[in-house]
Amino acid sequence: MTSDDGPLPAGGLSAWITEVQSAIRGERAADVACGSCTACCTSSQFVHIGPDETDALAHIPRELLFPAPRMPKGHVLLGYDERGHCPMLVDGACSIYEHRPRTCRTYDCRIFPATGIDLDDDDKALIAERARRWRFEVQSDEDHRRHGALRAAAAFLDAHPSSLPPEAAPATTTQRAVMAVEIHDLFLRGADQIADLPTPDVDAIGVELLKRRARQRP
Repeated sequence: MTSDDGPLPAGGLSAWITEVQSAIRGERAADVACGSCTACCTSSQFVHIGPDETDALAHIPRELLFPAPRMPKGHVLLGYDERGHCPMLVDGACSIYEHRPRTCRTYDCRIFPATGIDLDDDDKALIAERARRWRFEVQSDEDHRRHGALRAAAAFLDAHPSSLPPEAAPATTTQRAVMAVEIHDLFLRGADQIADLPTPDVDAIGVELLKRRARQRP
């Protein structure tokens, strides 16, 4: 039995990567063992909602939404209250869980330990605390290669914050972690060992990100 502050099993790394990439593409919801944890709902998070998410939009009061910066018309954000809590969190539970936005369905705090990215924002302390408890199984050669590629992708994004196309560049720590998962395969191509991991150039990464963003648009 796991204590309230002890390690949490995150599963096999390679299997998790496949699942979370599918969630990022909008093909499925993230399968996170949240239990009673509501850290992501109480950490001053802005929730992006796309114009195609008509079910979620129908269940959120319009006055709680505002246009999403740097996004096409129709994309909106759901903010948080004076406590940093999502306004749809009622009595410690999501009041629209079956109708929650795609961002909530795909959120997975395991992206932080997987990529080695730390959340150092004070208002994200609860998420950081939860993230530090996850423990992945990194056993096979494939697990180790992918683990190295995740860390390499995260380091690459950290080193080139202003060199990527503005419409594709990560604006937050969470976006950087998600993007590292998205592009880590670019650091695997042609590599048989961690020491052989290639380093794509900035322009190549930018082109690939724009292609992926275009495929993700509804």
